Amino acid sequence: MNTSEISFKDLDVIHICKPSLKNSYISVNEDSKVVLKTSRVSQFYIENLLLEKENWIRKQLFRREQNPPVQINLEDEVLLFGEVYSVDADEASELRALLNRLRKPNQKNILRCYDDFYKIFSQNYLSSRTQYYAQLMNLNYKEIKLKKMRSRWGSCSSQRVITFNTGLIKLTKEQIDYVVVHELAHLVHMNHSKRFHTLVQNYFADATRVKKDIKNRQNFTF
Repeated sequence: MNTSEISFKDLDVIHICKPSLKNSYISVNEDSKVVLKTSRVSQFYIENLLLEKENWIRKQLFRREQNPPVQINLEDEVLLFGEVYSVDADEASELRALLNRLRKPNQKNILRCYDDFYKIFSQNYLSSRTQYYAQLMNLNYKEIKLKKMRSRWGSCSSQRVITFNTGLIKLTKEQIDYVVVHELAHLVHMNHSKRFHTLVQNYFADATRVKKDIKNRQNFTF
């Protein structure tokens, strides 16, 4: 794997060349960096691909500019429900315990504590909200799984297993509930058909607005 920086018009693009890749991928990360991943390809191919995706790239960059990610001070703050909490808050008690047990408090280990905390916190909160809406919608799921994901807030398998991104707990409670209803609705419709969206609207009246708010926050899918 080889990483380099290339220029495209006024944009700086991080190019990651990985020979094993079968397809090419373009993303805009939380720091508003454009990342291009390809196998071994020509400069001509890269320029044409960036030109083809230029409108999408600039749209994502504009979204990032209008909705910058919330920054927190590690070890002092934590992001929960769309708000910044002090680690001294009751909600962050488990995080404090994890941080206090650190033998080597470097950034890597501190970030791991945050990841562990979000998973623990998600387990309790998301299980409760999923159970609430499942009863309301008269639906049954087999299992809830939690996973740190880079590009999805949640998913629902044909085996009735619902997987949530542990980072979901950073969104507002309203946004979290929308994702829960969205994934539960997939137990009935394993697609995004009109009937699927109607089902979501039946139990979440502000679905269109909240979905737009989530998309403006980060370029994640469901």
